[in-house]
Amino acid sequence: MFMNNGVLKFNIDSTVKEILPPLLDSTSEPPSLFDGTIRLYTYYQCPFAHRVWIVRNYKGLQDEIKLVPIDLQNRPAWYKEKVYPENKVPALEHNGKIIGESLNLVKYIDANFKGPALLPDNPAKQKYAEELLAYSDKFLKNVFTSFKGDPVKQAGAEFDYLETALHRFDDGPFFLGQFSQVDVAYAPFVGRFQIFFQAQWKNDITSGRPKLAAWIEEINKIDAYKLTKGDPEIVVDYFRKRFM
Repeated sequence: MFMNNGVLKFNIDSTVKEILPPLLDSTSEPPSLFDGTIRLYTYYQCPFAHRVWIVRNYKGLQDEIKLVPIDLQNRPAWYKEKVYPENKVPALEHNGKIIGESLNLVKYIDANFKGPALLPDNPAKQKYAEELLAYSDKFLKNVFTSFKGDPVKQAGAEFDYLETALHRFDDGPFFLGQFSQVDVAYAPFVGRFQIFFQAQWKNDITSGRPKLAAWIEEINKIDAYKLTKGDPEIVVDYFRKRFM
């Protein structure tokens, strides 16, 4: 995803036929709400919404779940009034109701729609998945908080946590061995952190963390992630304005 003369464009190659719709802002009319269309309300730069976008694309649901991007800097009033009172993204319009919160949506879409499963049958892996998903909020809080202190040291402990977690299963490069909900939960943030730590503090978060380095390399081979991630310049600019 990148900006060209003020126009938002996306790093999606010619093999992907999806045309991404423009942002809806305060001047935009609402879609025909609750008409049976399945809609994913999103924002292309939001890492929380990115989680759900990855799941949608990984499961091949581009035709089934329609993207409705909301301009979070200039939200349409109807979004809060008629769609989602929380007035944030992501949110899913499905079966006459609205479902919110990114991790809930990752699980919901995986469980209720066709496509490759993102949770293994192995009970030990399922249990570990819940542990890692539950930890993700603490991980994010600690990393973002570190921006105001000693980020390399403070956030380093969190990246060490991921390095250790990636040693649990040896049947693949991902947290549960195979690509799963856990990878979806962490990838949008770790990818952005890798870019920002390098740009802001000249710190390579994969240094001394070979499992994390290999995980990032493999994640970038997953089209559902690779073709939806943000442009590095936009990531750095967004993080500096939002958190510094």
